[in-house]
Amino acid sequence: MRLVRHGLVGVACLALATVAYAQSTAVAVPDNAPVQAAPLDDKPATWGDATAGQSKAGACAACHGLDGNAMQSNAPRIAGMPERYIAQQLALFKNGERTSGLAPVMVPFASMLSAQDMRDVGAWFASQKAGAGIADDTVIADGPNKGLKFYQVGEKLFRAGDTARGIPACMACHGPSGAGNPGPAYPALHGQDSTYAVRRLEEYRTGTTTAKDADAAHFNLMASVAKTLTDEEIQSLGSYVQGLHARSAGTSQTASGH
Repeated sequence: MRLVRHGLVGVACLALATVAYAQSTAVAVPDNAPVQAAPLDDKPATWGDATAGQSKAGACAACHGLDGNAMQSNAPRIAGMPERYIAQQLALFKNGERTSGLAPVMVPFASMLSAQDMRDVGAWFASQKAGAGIADDTVIADGPNKGLKFYQVGEKLFRAGDTARGIPACMACHGPSGAGNPGPAYPALHGQDSTYAVRRLEEYRTGTTTAKDADAAHFNLMASVAKTLTDEEIQSLGSYVQGLHARSAGTSQTASGH
């Protein structure tokens, strides 16, 4: 088995990429922006303070790592995640609306946090750099995708979607480099552990959730995307995003590893 890292090279579906980029740049808060006075999301919290969030995130390190780059496959990488997304997920855990996966572990920690704490923790992890993972480029031996490298099945869905099944390109919401969209709280996917990404896609495919507002939590959107995905497509998407990362300045070719 050979594995490869994917840099952000020639972007397919340029129109979708442009929309995603425009959305993110229109609503993103500069990295060095001060805490803002206006409340966000109708909650008594302002833009998070990364410095304050660093001290509040100490308990997160055991599973997610000091900088959010988790080293265990059952915990997601949260380094570089948009602040809004992290705060939203913490609120869902605290309110008992997210109950799958490691929710039993997360609930006690989230329950101790105020809305502002959640924003601060989100700001800290949003300021961290996400590590690059690796993707599987083993050639598929049989089935409908025979001859493709394993990650290429997911790559096609991520960049172009599948119009016949009404599946939009993942990058329309998550960005061409998988960095996420900080406005509507779409998560970053680049470098995400494939095991975690696969589990979340499988949860979306079931079409059931404990979230009180499934639209606000973006569950319904993801459920509609995932409902027709095959097991192979889900596994491949997990592999592709694990190897996805933005190309470093000055890099002329996709970085690869074995």
